[in-house]
Amino acid sequence: MKLALFDSAAGPARLGVVIQDPDGPEGGGSVADVTDALPWTHDSDPLTAGWWRALCRDFADVRGALEAAAAAAVPLPLAEVTLRAPVLGPTKIVAAACNYREHVAEMHGVQERTLGGVQEWMMDFDVFLKAPSSVVGPGARVVVPDEVARSYEVHHESELVIVIGTGGKDIPVTSAMDHVLGFTAGLDITVRSPADRSRRKSYDSFSPLGPWIVTTDEAGEGGDLDILLTSGGEVRQSVNTADLITPVPHIVSYASSIMTLCPGDVIFTGAPPGVGPIKAGERLDMTIGRIGSMSVEVV
Repeated sequence: MKLALFDSAAGPARLGVVIQDPDGPEGGGSVADVTDALPWTHDSDPLTAGWWRALCRDFADVRGALEAAAAAAVPLPLAEVTLRAPVLGPTKIVAAACNYREHVAEMHGVQERTLGGVQEWMMDFDVFLKAPSSVVGPGARVVVPDEVARSYEVHHESELVIVIGTGGKDIPVTSAMDHVLGFTAGLDITVRSPADRSRRKSYDSFSPLGPWIVTTDEAGEGGDLDILLTSGGEVRQSVNTADLITPVPHIVSYASSIMTLCPGDVIFTGAPPGVGPIKAGERLDMTIGRIGSMSVEVV
């Protein structure tokens, strides 16, 4: 199932089931508004939208009602709604570092150029936190502050993103996928400066997510998905998630050994090789196979 959050004439932050024609045009399709099938009061405010976290936690229990509502609804063309980031108020954004070998190799050159030397401790897999306030949706603008743009390179990192379902602490690898709702696409926008990772990656708009969540029954365990990032027709990043050093179940298990993962939390799985500077006026187009596509503009 593809779950979207969207604004329409019916109101903001509606819940929809996306319907796509595999033989139709790219960007086509429709969305069925299933908000009224939810057993919880709908609240569009991300700060108080507990229904969204409840949906992530209890998706298996409400899935049947959502499917029935989708089948009975009159679908809205995607072109007539505004898609939002497919998460509301996550308690945290976890991000994996150094999870593709070719990216680790390229970072030696990037750090030599931008920092004047290699920080070896940053070349090992680990996780860190990004601010939830950095989330924006598909079609949004990535806003690079003037003072940052004048002093540092700012890079794109296109990543597969995990959305946590039931969550938990000390989750075993063997059952990790039972705690995952699904996947979306994300851009981890990054300032190449000497600052802490969380600071460099947490500016407002530095975590575009979209276009929707694809649940694990359709997307699998995230281990064989093509990621493509282009700008103006130029390929910037192209990789398959089979190349992840630490695969999705192990990322979830490892992160949960450090912190409790809550329903609706988000995990970036790591930057592929091909990271590079972004500049004002350019459009970044990102696609993940079996997930979907989104575009953002840099300003």
